[in-house]
Amino acid sequence: MAEQKRDYYEVLGVSKTADDAELKKAYRALAKKYHPDMNPGDAEAEKKFKEASEAYAVLSDPEKRKQYDQFGHAAFDGTGGPGFSGFDFSGADFTDIFGDLFGDLFGGRTRSGRSSGPMKGANIRTSVRITFEEAIFGCEKEIELNTKDTCKTCNGTGAKPGTSTVTCTKCGGKGQVVFTQQSFFGSIRNVQTCPDCNGSGKIIKEKCSDCKGTGYVPIKKRFAVDIPAGVDNGQCKRLTGQGEPGENGGPRGDVLVEIIVGRHPIFQRQDYNIFSTVPVSFAVAALGGDIIIDTVDGKVVYEVKAGTQTDTRIRLKGKGVPYLRDKNTRGDHYVTLVVQVPDKMSHDAKELLKKFDAECGDTLNEAKKYTDKKDDKTDTKRKKKLF
Repeated sequence: MAEQKRDYYEVLGVSKTADDAELKKAYRALAKKYHPDMNPGDAEAEKKFKEASEAYAVLSDPEKRKQYDQFGHAAFDGTGGPGFSGFDFSGADFTDIFGDLFGDLFGGRTRSGRSSGPMKGANIRTSVRITFEEAIFGCEKEIELNTKDTCKTCNGTGAKPGTSTVTCTKCGGKGQVVFTQQSFFGSIRNVQTCPDCNGSGKIIKEKCSDCKGTGYVPIKKRFAVDIPAGVDNGQCKRLTGQGEPGENGGPRGDVLVEIIVGRHPIFQRQDYNIFSTVPVSFAVAALGGDIIIDTVDGKVVYEVKAGTQTDTRIRLKGKGVPYLRDKNTRGDHYVTLVVQVPDKMSHDAKELLKKFDAECGDTLNEAKKYTDKKDDKTDTKRKKKLF
């Protein structure tokens, strides 16, 4: 027994009053979900795709839809069964649906060809290396690129001087050719870039000897790149209109310059803040005193407080990186102070340190006693909770 077909409206998930836009939207979603190219080897998906395509082919055709609404599937008995066998899809237009969804669905033959109108030229990508300091304060760099320029011999026409281009006979000057292809959907209208004129709509009978008919000649060009203060590694500077020439009168593309910032031996950057580590002698950490700190603005004097512990972090406000959008606003510089313990000492220094340790012994022992006592109380409380 043949499998009973589902109602076409039910298949597409629309009401019987759905207009053309609703039908197309519903079918587009189903086609994208179940198309065989999107579900290779999935027989169930292929079945649902064919079912949806058959439903859309009927309901999108006013005459077929009228017959279906009156007689149901019986209106097409004898012209085909499930799976499109013998079904007529000539009245359905699938071109724009599959062109939008899959671009090159049928091996590139449903994709619209290149427009013969003005087209912007391609962008050129390059990179430039700068130092850490140059990234902080900005700089100007010069780069050299291989690009193209208008051929002076033919003034960009591509034709030999004294000759001119002629209208392409294959596309009639439109730059595109249209042809019809037969598929399991029926007839599908396809648009391609004209192969004779390559989309320009014009044919060059005698090509310019200098540019070989392209209208452009390769050149080396130097550019000055103004790199703003605060730029970070990996960011790009765009040089508008300095890229490849456009086609058919279109504007030139752009040059995109990637900024590569070198490492610094002392500083590390995070967003708009700078980080560094500075050693502090044991005596200065204990007694306090002035130290010299290197910043991107030069050396600064900082007063260390007495009793400073190792890994103490201080902030030098406004000594960081300038904001790209506001060069008058800067991040901060964070400095980690690391107390240095000497690994080599003279005999006198060792004796003095022993004396120092003895002087501080009572204070340290009292602190230890207090800590131990506090820990004992904490342990007692924990034991009470356990029992």
